[in-house]
Amino acid sequence: MEPIHIETTIKNNVATVWNAYNSAEDIMQWNHASDDWHCTSSVNDLRVGGKFSNRMEAKDGSFGFDFEGEYTAIEPFKHIAYVLADGRKVAIHFKESRDVTTVSTTFDPETQNPIAMQRDGWQAILTNFKTYVERVYGTGTNE
Repeated sequence: MEPIHIETTIKNNVATVWNAYNSAEDIMQWNHASDDWHCTSSVNDLRVGGKFSNRMEAKDGSFGFDFEGEYTAIEPFKHIAYVLADGRKVAIHFKESRDVTTVSTTFDPETQNPIAMQRDGWQAILTNFKTYVERVYGTGTNE
């Protein structure tokens, strides 16, 4: 199967975006696909060979899962790659241009859910991230 690609553009500099993307405290605020879900815990050891684990739960308590993986490559403020617990690969790129940062993610799909559902779910989380950064850290522009 072909990898899935998603992206968003955030009105802030790459350092702010990178830090919000990788801070466990921040991750717990934005890492959910819809308002009826939340991220109840996050552990993030951002280094090659380091592991991360984010606990995702439905707010009504009906379902939850751990999103876990191990970092395989890190280039600060530019690139992160990791392998999920099920062996799928993920690559994230950060590109800044004039205080606007594009975050693009490419990931191997799993086989249990339709491609469109996976793309939409990951995109919703990335959109939440954009909204969170711009709301909490501002737009980083002189508007």
